[in-house]
Amino acid sequence: QVQLVESGGGLVQAGGSLRLSCAASEHAFVTYPMGWFRQAPGKEREFVAAISGSGGVTAYADSVKGRVTISRDNAKNTVYLQMTSLTPDDTAVYYCAAQKRGTYSDYRVRREYEYDYWGQGTQVTVSS
Repeated sequence: QVQLVESGGGLVQAGGSLRLSCAASEHAFVTYPMGWFRQAPGKEREFVAAISGSGGVTAYADSVKGRVTISRDNAKNTVYLQMTSLTPDDTAVYYCAAQKRGTYSDYRVRREYEYDYWGQGTQVTVSS
């Protein structure tokens, strides 16, 4: 059972930046595609970004493309989400998730039911 722990959330003004981190408990993590999702109050959880096990392939939601960068450091069992030019619409709980099964595909990484492990989430609040 892989444990995922997110950190780095907080309160930031519009236009600001944040870097979220997600630390995994097992080194097997290095083979897992990883994703970030978010859930705003009253809304369904939505895909934000994903990265392959090697870090060589990434995917982004249209709503964040150009403002968000996903990366990973497999030596540290950690995946990151760098967010810039934040707006109040980015306010949400951000979750990281890991796919234990299968290989990376753009189709699968965008769908939350394809993920096997989830973190507890970290709150990001963007004030106007």
